Amino acid sequence: MTIDKVINFSWERDVNHERRCVPGSRSTRAGQHGGPMNADVGSAMAEDTPVAFIRTGRRETAPPSESVVPVMPALRPPTAPANFHVLAKPSGPICNLDCQYCFFLEKEALYPGDRFRMSDEVLDAYVRQLLEAHADPEVTVAWQGGEPTLMGVEFFRRALDACERHRRPDQRLIHTIQTNGTLLTDEFCRLFVEHGFLVGISIDGPRELHDAYRVDKKGNPTFDKVIRGLSLLKAHHVDWNVLCTVHAANENHPLEVYRFFRDEMGARYIQLIPIVERDKAAGEAAVTDRTVSSACWGNFLEAVFDEWVRRDVGTVFVSQFDAALASWAGVSPALCIFNETCGNALALEHNGDLYSCDHFVEPPYLLGNITKTHMVELVASPAQRAFGNAKRDTLPAQCRSCDVRFACHGECPKNRFIMTADGESGLNYLCQGYLEFFRHIDGPMRLMAGLLHQGRYADEVMGLFASAGRNEPCPCGSGLKAKQCHQKPVAV
Repeated sequence: MTIDKVINFSWERDVNHERRCVPGSRSTRAGQHGGPMNADVGSAMAEDTPVAFIRTGRRETAPPSESVVPVMPALRPPTAPANFHVLAKPSGPICNLDCQYCFFLEKEALYPGDRFRMSDEVLDAYVRQLLEAHADPEVTVAWQGGEPTLMGVEFFRRALDACERHRRPDQRLIHTIQTNGTLLTDEFCRLFVEHGFLVGISIDGPRELHDAYRVDKKGNPTFDKVIRGLSLLKAHHVDWNVLCTVHAANENHPLEVYRFFRDEMGARYIQLIPIVERDKAAGEAAVTDRTVSSACWGNFLEAVFDEWVRRDVGTVFVSQFDAALASWAGVSPALCIFNETCGNALALEHNGDLYSCDHFVEPPYLLGNITKTHMVELVASPAQRAFGNAKRDTLPAQCRSCDVRFACHGECPKNRFIMTADGESGLNYLCQGYLEFFRHIDGPMRLMAGLLHQGRYADEVMGLFASAGRNEPCPCGSGLKAKQCHQKPVAV
């Protein structure tokens, strides 16, 4: 799960030290854009996802350094979004780890014989075009992989220099990087804190759960190396968050995982990404044994939510809960997977190839190369706009009539490969889990959204639950007594 921007309903203190709740934004993916997310952190299977269009996927070779590079069109394309998100992969799919569920390591086959190192020419073109293409003053410069720290500190110094050369006076840059944390050094951390980086750390829970699949090239566990990297970030006061994938090894341990992040690591921003790996050799709807089950994914979210809504609202931010609160409050969620359409979260390969999405780095979704065509033209292209609209236009009838469609919108198209009850294709593999989760949180979400609309604070929901009489109806509106609902003891 990639660094995406998600809505946080922030509890801040103003200059008078008075609390106020403001809908804010914080870069928290290291992805998914929905999250966003590191090559070692996303759900698998990008190919053969049903969409309503195809492309030739013609690869363009980067020109030599003396070639003329594309310039910003004199007239901005009318279909270009004011802002968008690009996950740049300076080392392509290359990583020092060998996480068993990683869907991006196989992308090496797309570039046979390649060194997988972003050249300074491509780096400069990327930064310049990204900043030129943004009409909004706030721009996120996001790095992902593979493992981006393999490029070394000096690469990122050159990247920051390019940002300063090409930044307009009115632009504010947000620097983010998603890493497995094992190669972090004091020098990296000094650079991160100097330039205000947000660093996403990939970790799947306590030692035994993390090491189940997150191993190095020799199959050795990596937990201790990740914790060492996190300790460096903390020592240098670098802003960081957690990206956790949920899979067969940790799907039945939601509270153990959540409490480890909150209590032992001190995490305050958490992204949860479901691992979904297709096993097409076993059938179109088959998945690997590492894949989280749909029911367990829903149960995982419910268990974490029930703990969070009673004690952590406003102090711990979980990407799915932020997005849900936005939907219940009538605000478009920043996680692309829960929006009606997508297409504004793209992936840039080390050689300048721009793809429709991090989860669709496949020849049919290659938009072009930024050394041949300016990024803004590729983002605004009919092919990319069609890609984004297909998220809405290919929804099966079962989804279109669903009572939680407003919060789900079919989630990510990459996971839409099972049949509906009526035999229509294109249902999301995680549908059962999401349906149960969104219905489960409806009452508390209505309460929090109502508080926000009254100009109050969403964290007041915790007091409402705590102060209700045990034999009184639960404030969530479930119809149950409080002692049977949101005052029911939480599992240890």
